[in-house]
Amino acid sequence: MLLHFQRCQRRAFLDVWGDRDLKDPPSDFQRKLTEERLAHQRSILAEQIRQGAPVHHQPQYPFRDWQAGVKATIELMQQGVERIVRGVLAVERGGGDGEMGRWGDGEMGKEETRGELVTPNSEFRIPNSYLVSYPDLLVKEPGKSIFGDWLYVPIDIHLGKRPKPEYQIVAAYHAYLLGFLQGTLPEKAWLILREKGAYRVELERSLPQMQAILEEYLQTIVQQQEPEVFISRQLCSLCPWLGSCYPIAKSQQHLSLIPGVTPSRYQVLQKLGLTTLESLAQADPSSLEPDLERTVAEQLVRQAKSIWQQEPIAKPHTAFDLARILPTAPIELYFDIEAQPDLNLDYLLGVLVVDRQAQTETFYPLLAEQPADEAAIWQQFLDLVGTDPEVPIFHFSPYEAETIKRLAKLYRTPASQTRALLSRFVDVHQRITSMVTLPIESYSLKAIASWLNFQWRDAEASGAQCICWYDEWLRTSDRSRLDAIARYNEDDCHATYRIKDWLANFLVYDR
Repeated sequence: MLLHFQRCQRRAFLDVWGDRDLKDPPSDFQRKLTEERLAHQRSILAEQIRQGAPVHHQPQYPFRDWQAGVKATIELMQQGVERIVRGVLAVERGGGDGEMGRWGDGEMGKEETRGELVTPNSEFRIPNSYLVSYPDLLVKEPGKSIFGDWLYVPIDIHLGKRPKPEYQIVAAYHAYLLGFLQGTLPEKAWLILREKGAYRVELERSLPQMQAILEEYLQTIVQQQEPEVFISRQLCSLCPWLGSCYPIAKSQQHLSLIPGVTPSRYQVLQKLGLTTLESLAQADPSSLEPDLERTVAEQLVRQAKSIWQQEPIAKPHTAFDLARILPTAPIELYFDIEAQPDLNLDYLLGVLVVDRQAQTETFYPLLAEQPADEAAIWQQFLDLVGTDPEVPIFHFSPYEAETIKRLAKLYRTPASQTRALLSRFVDVHQRITSMVTLPIESYSLKAIASWLNFQWRDAEASGAQCICWYDEWLRTSDRSRLDAIARYNEDDCHATYRIKDWLANFLVYDR
């Protein structure tokens, strides 16, 4: 809950007070992420054992009975075991007969007000509640605690590569509860990150931040203050409440649906009294200064105006050579990739060959049925696109060009050949975002192509879903999964083609 609250206060609120019937079922990709995190934790713990770490002890208790879990965890701490995996920490904050200790001066004290937790520097009390946490690992270290000449420090294991602030706040929360349970606040907490290894969380900085966030969370939950809806594309895409929140935002024409309106910019707009799509669309960009930079202000106002008027708006630009920046040729190639990041594998290089003179469109799915086939499809790709070295190659993100560099380096393609190949690349996404503002909520391939009435044949298909489908193919040899991936990739290529042609025609008309 604390982790979710930092990312989206509304999600944390709905997790407690929302109608669970309105939650979206987990997608295949969400289940995959959960399984991968658990597998990563098991891998890290097993590796520690192989490297000579003491055996891990896990508290045994009935499923979902976290109170029994706390008791079993404390018993292990009293025994002084070296490592406790998936322990349960809890402190009672009110009600019942429970008393709660408060860490300080290395000894466990008792609250005068039974069952209530007074956070440092705060008069805020919450009755009838518990603070509970589940650190991935508790490690014994020398020190003083109510258990003896030892204490425990918390460790969390994450799939992420960076020590994100929300990870550090949760680690501080573990340490905070440990302080009550063992009578001594640990001086440190740790994160184990993928590829980066161990990262020490500075509790002196993180604890005050955590306490402030915790109080805000508890006030929101106890007082049932439903936070405002805010659609953040990256965070919301994996949230089970998106199907509930999005219709609300849509009905309100909420400003978070405008590309470029981040949470911090939204606060600025609110302060300036620009709370509706219409008011922002009609605003003078200069009135947003100095709270927002002029270029940002102009971008937001132009985007709001495009959505309000439901019309594309050409961006101000100097004279340009259309044939150079967005060429139209007798034959054009449209290129899209499907990848499996966990395997560092680009397993499908899809190429759509558009022959304008013959009026044909031919799709070539260069597919690595097994990871070892990547080298073979790379050579097939080079052979296909090398047939005519003058043909432009259109794609819809920087990823395709970066992948060409990776594969060329990996498979020792001559540098001169790689440079010549990349010189033919045209990033349609970069062209459209730099030259026109569209009445859409996102500049993703699907959003733009859907605005142009293009439809994918498989409604459930997505890049994330293709990752799951490829995993399933490797596991089951179900050919239908490969067919679905190829079909989705082909549609991506056709969508890029549709967008490129629309943009070329729009720029000709605009001039």
